[in-house]
Amino acid sequence: MRIVVIGATGHVGGFLVPRLVRQGHQVVAVSRGTSRPYHADAAWEKVERVVLDREAGDAAGTFAPAIAELGADVVIDMVCFTPESASQLVEALRGRVELLVHCGTIWVHGPSVEVPVTEDAERTPFGDYGTGKAAIEELLQHEARRPGGLRSVILHPGHITGPGWEMINPQGNLDLGVWEALATGGEVLLPNLGLETVHHVHADDVAQAFERAVSHQAQAVGQSFHVVSERAITLRGFATAIARHYGQEPNLRFVSFDELRGAISAESAEASFQHASRSHSMSIEKARTLLGYAPRFTTVEAVLDGLAWLRAEGRVTLPC
Repeated sequence: MRIVVIGATGHVGGFLVPRLVRQGHQVVAVSRGTSRPYHADAAWEKVERVVLDREAGDAAGTFAPAIAELGADVVIDMVCFTPESASQLVEALRGRVELLVHCGTIWVHGPSVEVPVTEDAERTPFGDYGTGKAAIEELLQHEARRPGGLRSVILHPGHITGPGWEMINPQGNLDLGVWEALATGGEVLLPNLGLETVHHVHADDVAQAFERAVSHQAQAVGQSFHVVSERAITLRGFATAIARHYGQEPNLRFVSFDELRGAISAESAEASFQHASRSHSMSIEKARTLLGYAPRFTTVEAVLDGLAWLRAEGRVTLPC
């Protein structure tokens, strides 16, 4: 098939595009610039590159028609964040492509209630990102149910990690110093008892799910799927695993959220709150059953792969 990937040079696209090429598909990689993908692969030599600025194109009403003119059988949209942008794409692609595969997020769910959370669990999303993605999913699923509507699949990744990505740490934020402290025996503050959860996924496992959504259209159309590692992990379990990987016992101090806010930057504190207040722990049974999704990386394995990249890039100082 001819497959157009929007946002193709991002963290997932760097793994997805080579996967599609190796499956024999003709791939058109759409990005807003000419940057190299995060993950190098010889398969990119066989890819058609197209430069389009989505933000400017959406404002002018030209982006979606330009995508439609690329003549795709399947469009994979990695970078749609508003219902308005999604609506433009649907209108342009209806009747012209076989399938649209949209990248959502597990943040369409609010705080976890019963775990693991299934795709059909009652949702209480909050924040612009989660509510926007939930609205996009509602739009796409309504469209897919209409006679003659655009067929679609929605995939909801967790906290994406791996090479090229600053991943969520055991404090629930992006502070690189937390990794260094865990690796050297330094003290790390965790909120409450550290029993809140996060649910990561390696970028290549996300790419696997997108590849399978394309090849399992009959089972996937009109559905949404969680795309995460096998199991979520508690903040304290996460911190312990990372510290012990570097030969340390974790030096953890448990504090209230108010204390945590006073001890770290405002940006880190807000990120910690956003992640811990959701405490996502997602089921992948639906993706496993209908798509054959089988993540290769556990949360800790995915993070260690990302840490190796950060260390090689000189972004963190970690023991060998």
